[in-house]
Amino acid sequence: MSLDPPPYLNSLQNNIRARPIPWEGAVRAGTITDNDLKKIKAVDKVRKEQRKQTVDADTDAYRSLLIGGPHGKSVLESASNRADVIQYMLVLTGDLINDVPSLTPSLLEHSEPYRPFIPLLSQSNNPEDPISLLTSTVLASLLSSAQIQFPKSNVQLDAALPKLYKYLSTLTKSQDSAFQDIAVQEYSALLRTKKARELFWDQREETVSPLMDILRAAVGAGKDSDSTMLSGATSIRGIDAGLSGGVGLQLLYHVLLVIWQLSFEGSLVGTGLEREQEILPLYTQLLRLSPKEKTTRLLLSTLLNLLTPSQNRTTLLPLATTARLPALLTNLKARHLTDPDLLDDLNSLTDLLADYTSSQTTFDEYSAEVLNGHLRWSPPHRDAAFWRENARKILDENQGEIPKKLAEIMGKEWEDDKKVLAIGCNDVGWLVKEVPEHRSQLEKVGLKARVMELMADKDESVRWESLRAVGEWLRYSFD
Repeated sequence: MSLDPPPYLNSLQNNIRARPIPWEGAVRAGTITDNDLKKIKAVDKVRKEQRKQTVDADTDAYRSLLIGGPHGKSVLESASNRADVIQYMLVLTGDLINDVPSLTPSLLEHSEPYRPFIPLLSQSNNPEDPISLLTSTVLASLLSSAQIQFPKSNVQLDAALPKLYKYLSTLTKSQDSAFQDIAVQEYSALLRTKKARELFWDQREETVSPLMDILRAAVGAGKDSDSTMLSGATSIRGIDAGLSGGVGLQLLYHVLLVIWQLSFEGSLVGTGLEREQEILPLYTQLLRLSPKEKTTRLLLSTLLNLLTPSQNRTTLLPLATTARLPALLTNLKARHLTDPDLLDDLNSLTDLLADYTSSQTTFDEYSAEVLNGHLRWSPPHRDAAFWRENARKILDENQGEIPKKLAEIMGKEWEDDKKVLAIGCNDVGWLVKEVPEHRSQLEKVGLKARVMELMADKDESVRWESLRAVGEWLRYSFD
């Protein structure tokens, strides 16, 4: 999958190519050898065809120049005290990889193909340092190709990928969208195999979370703003010039592309993406705002990948319904959409949700939300009719599984998402109100003590809901 090179990176590389390097002085200083210089000059500032012929005629020599060999260090290692030489050689290495197809397989045959590059990722405390940035592009190219050359697990590849992921994650946290886009495009080049995606998911706090923050910024929502997303309150106006939070269309597309690639491992990542990132209400809102068919296509395909695995259906389909995805899909069908893949995914997703909703109840949706471990202000929580009809079932289902899980959820502090505790207190209040004779069941799992404790919480909404719940208990305190 080929993407246009990021403009900032192109500009940086062109500037470095234009810089004069005092090569002879570097030889006299012992930074590089005379033999190194001959190899460099043979391929520097020459036509692409001439460069290809030169490298093809002596691939082993150029592998030794760039990575090192039995008779010497890589030029990147020997020139470690010359930032100008390292930058120039990193750009030249990238050019050689692009222009000479035979070079990459030769480099990857080296016993330690990534050795000269990995230390350069941490060359500076500033992740935007040119050496680290240029190194990442070379490594991304090598590691991407290595996944095809070595389809089975490779120890060195598996060790190098997490280090590059870690560096790229620092770019995704930058306030500059140019650096974010460089990182995201390199992620996309790397997520070619199941193992690469599994390693990416293993580091999800570093890799996935910043990407989801970008998507939340695009809809004008923070991580704890799912109630806004569920209501569909964000305006669609102005999105062509960049969505909310200054997220441009190109960056949005590239981030969606990476999450789509990750969703190939839907059975592994689906539940976690919803529990940790609330991806279903977020993607529902992104679908509502999607400015182009190409972004709509990625959103639909990702949702289909996440909702289709059998182990995800019981947990994710109820939450997709709560997020009002079925109604949005109906609206999408009324648009004049032309992409055949998009239409196929839209139909498949509509059928999947229709099959589910035809046989499920509001209780199933509520149960799935609680058992998923993260509460949001979905409709059942404030629906008096729901509690009248289902409170007793909630307490009895699977030997009290739901209140036990509710106690587990409320036992956490939720410092970054206090609304979870407010919702939990709300639910406890309704249970006591509708089934007061089962108050002792709630007390045994610790819900009464926790609700009383939360009356002193620093968050106003938590204090209010806990007071309401305690008020229900006090109605029966003298029984």
